[in-house]
Amino acid sequence: MLELIDSHAHLDEIEDIDSVLHKARQAGVTAILAVGQDTGSNQANLQLAVRYPGLVLPALGLHPWSLSGMDAAQIEQALEFILSNLSRAPAVGEIGLDYDKRVLKGAGRELQQQVLKRLLEIAVKFNKPVSLHSRYAWKDCLQAVKDAGVTKAVFHWYTGFSSTLAEIIEVGYYISATPAAEYHEEHRRAVREAPLERLLLETDSPVYYGRENRYRSQPSDVLRSLKACAEIKGMAAEEIARVTTANARSLFNPGQP
Repeated sequence: MLELIDSHAHLDEIEDIDSVLHKARQAGVTAILAVGQDTGSNQANLQLAVRYPGLVLPALGLHPWSLSGMDAAQIEQALEFILSNLSRAPAVGEIGLDYDKRVLKGAGRELQQQVLKRLLEIAVKFNKPVSLHSRYAWKDCLQAVKDAGVTKAVFHWYTGFSSTLAEIIEVGYYISATPAAEYHEEHRRAVREAPLERLLLETDSPVYYGRENRYRSQPSDVLRSLKACAEIKGMAAEEIARVTTANARSLFNPGQP
């Protein structure tokens, strides 16, 4: 059986977690990075990591979507929770920037950038890798990560410009492939252009994928990410699995299962 790592999932949003994780194990998934969006999901991820040691790797984050409706005191409390608990987590995430106009209505660019800067400072202080959301903000997000001195980062579900991707790779950061690589042309292009040594697999579950036939994803669907990458790159799935799993272990340093 292939050994796979789902490098980005929202496990706190999944119902019937026992059966979902059992199915993931059956698919060859040996570790899942459970990313957080706010204090509630961060707390849930820490609890899941205790419940499923070795399989669930908790990441603590503050998503730009979560900033809408938060006042300064609430943001400080969320940052303090991350700062106080990060010794229990192998990564900071999900964090980043989102310049979609619907997101900007609730959290402007300046606020997003200020919060991201604080989060990156925390990651550097604890020497933690970061999992980044960068929709329509790929260049600004990359610049912020570089300016902060972050040495390990993954731009999850990357669909941005080829020029920015080239710089991401040059610096030594990673991108990750989702099941959208089966059909989304910008994402497929990014997977094609990224060297295998800088590629991770993920699901971002439980988001929905598909165009004609929509389905709600779960960590076992990392197999779909794998097969899509193999098709795009014209390589054996076994080789994609071997290298992407090694990449994830290098980035997040999970213990051997």
